[in-house]
Amino acid sequence: MIVNPEIEKYLEIFRCERDLVQIEMEKKAEKEKFPIIGPDVGNLLYLLARISKAGSVLELGSGYGYSAYFFAKALPEDGEIICTDMEEGNKILAEKNFLKGGFKCSLEYIVGDALIIGRQLNRDFDIVYNDIDKEYYPETIEIANSRLKRGGMFITDNTLWGGKVMSKSIHDEPTLGVIEFNNKLKNDNRFEISMLPFRDGVTIAVKK
Repeated sequence: MIVNPEIEKYLEIFRCERDLVQIEMEKKAEKEKFPIIGPDVGNLLYLLARISKAGSVLELGSGYGYSAYFFAKALPEDGEIICTDMEEGNKILAEKNFLKGGFKCSLEYIVGDALIIGRQLNRDFDIVYNDIDKEYYPETIEIANSRLKRGGMFITDNTLWGGKVMSKSIHDEPTLGVIEFNNKLKNDNRFEISMLPFRDGVTIAVKK
């Protein structure tokens, strides 16, 4: 976390109400040290989808469906989410969680490399959400541009990467990937962007 712990505690007061499925997923993540966006960023995704009246979401990196669950709460009955992940087990868990949620919008979960899947899809989305391995972040920009409708949102998690993006002495591949991504997206005139210093950094880019 990069936010003052006291502020983190204060923010908990304003968290949206989560259902039992979401709480189960959070407990699983904590027990297994599995990275999820957490309820605060999850609620942000929900609100962005609601505000933009999104009907379709492509997730690059989905885990067992925690972020997709927040999107599903915001989508209309004829909405669609496409999830991607390398692990078959995550697909099974995500589909079970989605079923428990009783959503009417559709979920398609494709097992495989998110970058390859994103390039191969032949359709446009209202939202592209990015949370893959950080060293591959720079490659997601072209995918987002090609898969988004005009006015669509490209949302990326972990863009402050624990504050390591400001270090001049950390040179591991994930950190360098996030730094390169941030710089490339900032200078990409196809998008209008805003980086939020929220949790571990969330960047929202709108395709012009």
